[in-house]
Amino acid sequence: MRILFAFSAAFLVCGAISVPARADDRPIALATPDAQPAPSDAQPAVPDTPAQPMTKQARLDKLFSDLKRERNEKAAERIAGNIWTEWFQSGSASIDLMMLWSQKAMDNQKFDVALDFLDQVVTLQPAYAEGWNRRATVHFMMKNYGKSMADIDRTLQLEPRHFGALSGLAQIMALTGHKQSALEAWQKVLAIYPMMRSAQNQVATLSEELAGEGI
Repeated sequence: MRILFAFSAAFLVCGAISVPARADDRPIALATPDAQPAPSDAQPAVPDTPAQPMTKQARLDKLFSDLKRERNEKAAERIAGNIWTEWFQSGSASIDLMMLWSQKAMDNQKFDVALDFLDQVVTLQPAYAEGWNRRATVHFMMKNYGKSMADIDRTLQLEPRHFGALSGLAQIMALTGHKQSALEAWQKVLAIYPMMRSAQNQVATLSEELAGEGI
């Protein structure tokens, strides 16, 4: 959930075809227009089977694996951006359009309008994690923290690696005075996205604060 912190050939295998020697070892005459070529035991070349395109889940699995290993902050941000791109793809033109309208409404601070669109999104496509995450964002911006947490929970059920939703959860925990829970949520973010600078900073800050409080 983007809240407060920026996230954002196939080749034919051709082999030489040889003509087997004849049993009587007599010279093999060159083929003439009236002659049939000698039979060959070589099999015709068979084209390689084209690689099947990766599924969305397979693409995400690879991206998350790359994200966890990456130690360059900018490169990690690009990988995270690619993950967001995958998350935003609902597979439905109408859902995508409603998501676009909800974003425009959010940008204009028309949160009630955004919620109307997002209510339709999660009703029509309840398995679309980003619809729940977007609605959680709107509730957060409206300070409806309970409703936001309910939508975050649904998001994480559908995509447990959703570092955006976990970031939103961490912020709600911090805002409501639950620092230890906030720290734990940020630590979960870093387990998925180690180079997220905002999560690193929050873990350091909260750890220091809790140590000072004797926790």
